[in-house]
Amino acid sequence: MIICECGEIIEGDTFRDYIRTSANPSTSTIGHRKCGYIFNFIDDKISRKYSSRVELKTFAMKFAQKNNFDGDDVGRFLMEVDRLKSSSNLSDSDIFKAAFNKLGLCSLVRILGLPVLIMIFFSNIK
Repeated sequence: MIICECGEIIEGDTFRDYIRTSANPSTSTIGHRKCGYIFNFIDDKISRKYSSRVELKTFAMKFAQKNNFDGDDVGRFLMEVDRLKSSSNLSDSDIFKAAFNKLGLCSLVRILGLPVLIMIFFSNIK
């Protein structure tokens, strides 16, 4: 699962492209069709955003609804996001990944039968 810097969860709405990276002058990657953002997974150029608690919980709720979490998992996920936000100085992506992994929800969310890779790119969410 990839969350674009525009704030949308990307599910098959991608295009293939080739970019210059530190590993290779022509590295295969993907981009988001809706906003045109091209991801650089090799150089790990991930912007770090520190949004408000309300923004982060809203985004977590959308994620949970989109991936059909049951009621108990939604509540536990939102509480863990809130706990991590108030007790740490982590970026949004680190909070989201830690909450997701702590609750053991990785086995619930799958795309095309493959385990989900959560990479969150928060920079210009408005």
